[in-house]
Amino acid sequence: MLRSFTLRVQRGEGPFYGFLKRSYFRVLRFSFTPRLTKPFFHFLYYFHQNFLLAVRQFLNIVYFGPLFKSRCASVGKNLHVWRLPYLRGPIEVFIGDDVEIFGKVTIFSGRIFEHPRLVIGNRVDIGHEIQFSINREVVIEDEVNIASLVHITDTDAHPRDTEARVQGAAAPPDEIKPVRICRRAWLGGGCWIMKGVTIGEGAVVGVNSVVLTDVPPYAVVMGNPARIVVKDVRPAPPQPAAP
Repeated sequence: MLRSFTLRVQRGEGPFYGFLKRSYFRVLRFSFTPRLTKPFFHFLYYFHQNFLLAVRQFLNIVYFGPLFKSRCASVGKNLHVWRLPYLRGPIEVFIGDDVEIFGKVTIFSGRIFEHPRLVIGNRVDIGHEIQFSINREVVIEDEVNIASLVHITDTDAHPRDTEARVQGAAAPPDEIKPVRICRRAWLGGGCWIMKGVTIGEGAVVGVNSVVLTDVPPYAVVMGNPARIVVKDVRPAPPQPAAP
């Protein structure tokens, strides 16, 4: 009986069920818009935002930070962690000074080498929903900016050989190649940095790009596969003052 009643309301059969259907959608679409109470809700909005910020700062100091540091091989000064990174496998993590991790970070390491390494330099900013897949080594040098939804991997995760892949074998060591992101590079949102790639100093990787080959210093690459669209974004040298 309940199912039959629900179906009639969904179909809007007749005046009565049609009225119930329209009333249901009015309730769903109802939105309270404060007018006289707007100053109060304006204050409440900022109170809510600052309260959450204070809670996150507190958790970084007394919980997330200490937990993550205990899992790392070494950590420099002023590490800030908005959420607790997830690490799985025998990965060794080395972090420099003034590193900021703004959101969810997942770090997987494989079973090929005993001591895969993630090395993060000084003054590195790491965004939200970042994934590292590391079987040998990923190095991120100083002052690198990594936007959200970036994936960095030094392996294809599975062997190229069909039979080995079907049998669940690990990727052979010669198919695992380290990745290096050189100083002051910028990785745009949603990009993939694949095995064996070196991103040159000051280079820029465009949004949603898939990088399969090395990127020269101060180049801008975009696309799938990524191609150079600007060859040199190096800052111009200062001009001497006129006499």
